[in-house]
Amino acid sequence: MLISPEQFIGFLSAALLITVSPGPDNLMVLSVGMSRGRRQGMVFGLGCALGCLSHTLLAAFGVGALIKASPLAFGALKLVGGAYLIWLGIGALRSRGGARVEGAGLPHESLGKLFSKGLFANTINPKVVLFFLSFLPQFVVAERGDAAWQTAQLGLLFTAQAVVLFGLLGYFSGAVGAWINRTPSAAKWMDRVAGAIFVGLGLRLMIAR
Repeated sequence: MLISPEQFIGFLSAALLITVSPGPDNLMVLSVGMSRGRRQGMVFGLGCALGCLSHTLLAAFGVGALIKASPLAFGALKLVGGAYLIWLGIGALRSRGGARVEGAGLPHESLGKLFSKGLFANTINPKVVLFFLSFLPQFVVAERGDAAWQTAQLGLLFTAQAVVLFGLLGYFSGAVGAWINRTPSAAKWMDRVAGAIFVGLGLRLMIAR
């Protein structure tokens, strides 16, 4: 069974806003694109985006096994995840911005190496693992059944939009990077939007329960 239109729209909207908010991955994509060229930035971004697949598998198997073993434990996971999202949101809301994109000083690397570097960096990042385990379950509707399959679909959707957005960031890296550097308030307000989403998701969960 596919996720519902409501799940699709709600999750994709949140994922898009979170992905474009300044963070290590997209700022590095911009840096690589500015220093090495559009193609290199796009390839590095593709590696970063596809690294999400490993987190999707971990979350899908973990959530599926947990809900089969104990629906109560699954509820606890969502509550803990909601609290974590609120904590992330508060941090983003308090951020002063100031993100800058540096486009110099990067060594020459082949496309294959850049792809592997992006893939590896995302795959082993414990913060991304924790984010997926907290974020994806918030959009799983246990009553619809097969939580693992729902989680997998959400993770694939997140990966797909990251591929598109990181590809666009790599392609337009020069213009986007220059805009961020000359508009310090831009990063701050993007952080505010992402923070509001995180807090909203966590609060929605708390109120619903």
